[in-house]
Amino acid sequence: MKKRWIIPTTLAAGLVLVLAGCGNQSSDNSGSGSLASDQVLNLSADAPLDTIDIAKATGYGQTGNVFESLYRLGKNGTPIAGLASSGKVSKDGKTWTFKIRKNAKFSNGQKITAKDFVYSWQRTLNPNTKSQYAYLFSGIQNADKINSGKLSPSKLGVSAPDSQTFVVHLDEPIAYFKALMTYPLFSPVSKKVVDKYGSKYATTSKYMVYTGPFKMTGWSGTNDHWSFVKNNQYWDKSKVKLSKINYSVNENPSTVVSLYQSKKLDMAQLSSAQIKNFKSNSDYQTVPYSITRFLAFNFKSSNAKVRKAMNNKHIRQAISLAVDRKQLINKVIGDASTTPKGFVPTDLGKDPKTGKDFADEAYVKDTVNYNSAEAKKLWKQGMKEIGEKTLDATLMSTNDADDKNISEYFQVQLQKELSGMKVNLENIPSKVAYSRADKGDFDIYVSGWGADFTDPISHLQVLQSNSGYNYGKWSNSEYDQLVKNAQNKDANDKNKRWEDMIKADQLVVKQAAIAPLYQTNYSFLVNPKLKGVIHNTAGTQWNYKTAYIEK
Repeated sequence: MKKRWIIPTTLAAGLVLVLAGCGNQSSDNSGSGSLASDQVLNLSADAPLDTIDIAKATGYGQTGNVFESLYRLGKNGTPIAGLASSGKVSKDGKTWTFKIRKNAKFSNGQKITAKDFVYSWQRTLNPNTKSQYAYLFSGIQNADKINSGKLSPSKLGVSAPDSQTFVVHLDEPIAYFKALMTYPLFSPVSKKVVDKYGSKYATTSKYMVYTGPFKMTGWSGTNDHWSFVKNNQYWDKSKVKLSKINYSVNENPSTVVSLYQSKKLDMAQLSSAQIKNFKSNSDYQTVPYSITRFLAFNFKSSNAKVRKAMNNKHIRQAISLAVDRKQLINKVIGDASTTPKGFVPTDLGKDPKTGKDFADEAYVKDTVNYNSAEAKKLWKQGMKEIGEKTLDATLMSTNDADDKNISEYFQVQLQKELSGMKVNLENIPSKVAYSRADKGDFDIYVSGWGADFTDPISHLQVLQSNSGYNYGKWSNSEYDQLVKNAQNKDANDKNKRWEDMIKADQLVVKQAAIAPLYQTNYSFLVNPKLKGVIHNTAGTQWNYKTAYIEK
């Protein structure tokens, strides 16, 4: 549901959103939006939806348009007005008090109250829900204990003193809490609706109620098309100009471009192979994402020999240094992606003292660059340390065209650079790859992560020992403590928190916990008449609340 990766997100993340042109379709636009009912977009997705249950989703790239939290994401990752009319934090940074809008309603007309937030958060943290994103609640009183089954969800540090007041108690100040509250995961859920539909809840679009500027229709749970229509119960409906957004799954990039060229789409994402043919086109644009692609090493591989190798730092470092990232981007991927400086991508944080970008400041020389001689040296040293002369390892990736090309590049490059290494490829469907990664069923995985919000911690928390997205099961107590300090103890000290995160990112590359490959930028063909779309590199990347087609 999101362009989120581990690969997923990472790319766990999943859907490629392609905006499309207005047609002559009619739809209900009885709200007070300023434009006519022919304001219709057709968007292309590269994969079907898995779920519309916010507690169980594996990404939120488009769902910020149908689910809204206390805030929503505006331009440049800035939190703007959402379902909360106000939010105040105590002097010690540990208590937030939100006032829920009096005119906030679910799409069925039911009033949204503070109790709906309490219920939603408790439901997500209930271990029976099996939410993959429950870790984002960490830092709220008792959240971790509840999610691990040690406490009842009723013990969560949230309350609703009255219908409009929602109070959140934190263990320690969370510096990025306001930004976090833009995430659809924290949206309210109606207990009445969950109880009414029971096991049918969220299995189709009609067994769900919505809180955002749009509501979903036409999704059966398995089909490859659905729509967002204007939500006339939305508190800020006068700002919504689109009457309808249609989604359909198009897995073939050539089909998407063909639809764009025939003026049936207003925006088409280009595959790597297509970019060179369109770079000079006046409609060509590049769109940045806070996504780092990387090789994940399985520290608990079922193959004893591979497991021994993946737990050797020198072997991991050798594999990382054997990758020519510039060649990978320029010759294999061919898009606007950039070489990484570490695990955390650029534009996720600025030094509170100097204003310097986090990625620049955290950079450690000779850790994520191509160095053939050093790679060979470390490989020889590592193999000697584990008492082996050869290593057969399977590299798993999705069977998407780009990933297939990338994995084939690694196969050739690693076998060329590292004597005695044989790389076997497994290019499999995305869903299968994610499932196997989650189970730890791989040796090396072409993975990745996209930030949920604009703060370095969004990346760093993924590699904590207890993270559900730490597929390789790397575990380092020093790293865990640094991230924990940044999230809690040092949260009110901007400079100390910054130092914690810098040290954590540097530890990742020094230990070669993963091998960062590149930071993603996507390329599109865009109709210049498409206006008002807010794009962010993290979180809900595409916000259509104010989008329209210029007439």
